Amino acid sequence: MKRTILQNVQAILGPDQQYQAAPVDVVIEGALISAIVPAHTATDGEIVSMTGKLVVPGLIDGHLHSHEHFQKGRFENLPLELWMNYVRTVKPVVLTARQVYLRTLIGAIESLRTGTTTIVDDMSPGSVLDEEMIDAVFQAYEDIGMRAVVGFSMMDRPIVDNYMDVDQVFPPALAAQLRGLPRPDPTALMEMVRRLAISRHPQQNRVGIMVSPSAPHRCSSEFLQSCRALADELDLPCAIHVQETRLQVVTGMAFYGKTMIARLAELGFLKDKTTLIHAVWLNPDELKMIADAGATVQHNAWSNLMLGSGSQPVRAVLDAGINLSLGADGCSSTVTCNMLNVMGTAAALSKIRDNDYNRWLTAAEALKACTLGGAKALGMENQLGVITPGMKADLVVYKLDTPSFTPLGDPVRQLVYAERGQSVDSAFIDGDAVMRNGQLTRIDERGLLREIQSAYESLCPQFDAAEASVGPMRAAMEEVYLRSLKCMIPDNTFQARF
Repeated sequence: MKRTILQNVQAILGPDQQYQAAPVDVVIEGALISAIVPAHTATDGEIVSMTGKLVVPGLIDGHLHSHEHFQKGRFENLPLELWMNYVRTVKPVVLTARQVYLRTLIGAIESLRTGTTTIVDDMSPGSVLDEEMIDAVFQAYEDIGMRAVVGFSMMDRPIVDNYMDVDQVFPPALAAQLRGLPRPDPTALMEMVRRLAISRHPQQNRVGIMVSPSAPHRCSSEFLQSCRALADELDLPCAIHVQETRLQVVTGMAFYGKTMIARLAELGFLKDKTTLIHAVWLNPDELKMIADAGATVQHNAWSNLMLGSGSQPVRAVLDAGINLSLGADGCSSTVTCNMLNVMGTAAALSKIRDNDYNRWLTAAEALKACTLGGAKALGMENQLGVITPGMKADLVVYKLDTPSFTPLGDPVRQLVYAERGQSVDSAFIDGDAVMRNGQLTRIDERGLLREIQSAYESLCPQFDAAEASVGPMRAAMEEVYLRSLKCMIPDNTFQARF
């Protein structure tokens, strides 16, 4: 079994994420951390000198949409419900399997270069389920060496029926056209997850799968219950977008007479290893439901800002005893999947929510959410998120002789608030060095970046046409958005916009 010794490295150790100023040797055997001993005392292995460097648990991006990577930088200043139509366009953009592979890789490259070792990819299979395209996503993560858990944005309702007052606002012919657009068969999606669970269960495989119904209002109650049953049967993690915007709270009240989280609780959907993505607009009653069920709330701080969705009441979430994770979301809205940026944003954004500075999120809490919190959300808290013997060797090493860490005061605060990837030196996933001395070891990064740019340029005419196809529904969606602002939501909802 391969044995690697990260020699004379400073470290952030244990479940309390404590900075260890005295250098240590971190011993990796196979895929696991086998020992942490005083510096220069470990022997019998490949010695990698890490003097003047800091080792940190690999960050966990709890939510990313790889199908958006080719739309990076194309949009700005649109709220979620208007922006979504430019991502799920009336006219589809048709990619080859190679283009899907390249599209997935660009996000994985940026993630590795900014300290992330695990990606939870909620990718859309498009209008037609094509397993060759799904295989291309898996292969990209396999080739670069990333740990990934992949879901398929599962839904069984037409997009147009995700909103209130559709038949009052949309012209009948347009509504009929939108309801008739092709979309993957939900039964086929479920069957595909079942097949893939045999060879790609995340507990046994570095690149695995999960169950990811898109959102309550995009799924029938029967479909949500089927997704819940499938995740339980196969012991898979589960994630769902919920109450990202005020309009989604209004929609829940219109559809169910209660909020979407209350509806999920009623259906028995809330459980452990279940992540509520975004969860910006919350009230104390919902927090109790989530806490009682043992589910995770995910904070997508940068995305929520970029889409104007609001600020999650993070301290109230933590006070309720709820596990907190962090996620980047899709690059068509965020422009970046840099989780260092997400951590810093999460900690900083909390400081405008409350006059009591004792309740502001700390850098250490943000780091814990991005490591241990992300691991717990996946049911992998006994494998990931901590540097301690017996855990998987998913580690990132930062150079300390950089502006972000000079002078070195509090390394955790400087990691969260200052570092954005310029200091990343090495990364290990399952004990394998996927980056050494600033170079990715398993792929031809320069060649692939050139190919990715060329692939994107060849697709630009399709993207332009797809975005133009949104025009006929833009006015109707703006009317839905404006109507929602006049609708009441529960009085005890935490303020999310200021």
